[in-house]
Amino acid sequence: MKIESQIEKVSSFQHLELLANQVVEGFISGMHKSPFHGFSAEFAEHKVYNVGESTKHIDWKLFARTDRLYTKRFEEETNLRCHIIIDNSSSMHYPELKANQNFYENKIGFSVLASAVLMNLLKKQRDAIGLSVFSDTYEYYAPEKGSDRHHRMVLDALENTLIRPVVKKNTDTITFLHQIAEKMHRRSMIILFTDMFQSGSGDEALLSALQHLKHNKHKVVLFHVVDAKTELNFDFDNVPRKFIDVETGESISVFADNVKKEYEKQAALYFKKLALSCAQNKIKYVPVNVSDNFEKVLLTYLAEKQNFG
Repeated sequence: MKIESQIEKVSSFQHLELLANQVVEGFISGMHKSPFHGFSAEFAEHKVYNVGESTKHIDWKLFARTDRLYTKRFEEETNLRCHIIIDNSSSMHYPELKANQNFYENKIGFSVLASAVLMNLLKKQRDAIGLSVFSDTYEYYAPEKGSDRHHRMVLDALENTLIRPVVKKNTDTITFLHQIAEKMHRRSMIILFTDMFQSGSGDEALLSALQHLKHNKHKVVLFHVVDAKTELNFDFDNVPRKFIDVETGESISVFADNVKKEYEKQAALYFKKLALSCAQNKIKYVPVNVSDNFEKVLLTYLAEKQNFG
């Protein structure tokens, strides 16, 4: 896959923002009968219009009903602080994209577009957004802010994650989740996109890091990003294949059919164990498949926001 073709695909949507907006607008238009009807920039209350004030926020529909001028008074502070974390290790760049595929059909592309979609919704609600990107280093950090300039800067960082050349990078999730947790001082919703592939450390260490993210009463949502076709269902043709660990370089040659049944069993057990561990620690665990749309991500966010309180 040539990286230039993927850059063209991102640019053909006039960058990430337009594509994210299309996803959100499509989602909102189908949600008019949903319980989540409070996610436009709702104003807190009305106040009487005083001569000399800007007419920008006059509610003309209310004027037509009452024959009095009122302006919409908006909440001065953002409703929510949200910090998105993206795992950018080598395994997240799987599956390798063919020239005719969209950038969001692998795990990192799905995570980047899902993040941009959530940012679009957060911006509509005037919420503050922050971003962390990590692999074997802490690649990017931006604290939670709500300005247009900050939003654009974070979108640029997401785009750079897509177009950066792929090099072999291990996952040091545990170290960086602890570091991110130390930066989170004000209560926030923390959303993590990762494939949960760790090198070296066990599940207990990872859960300890996720628990650390929950300090100060933060809400943690873990989107477990997978290519279900191959990573969950081990759907390969039955010819001899060499499977290579993209982070360590280790390899094994097998016939897919010889291991498919046991692989599926172990993968299902791992997912079940993760879901149980997260539930016990009050972490919202949501597996997402790169071939699916973004509805599950958006519905999860809206449900968790309603419960954030």
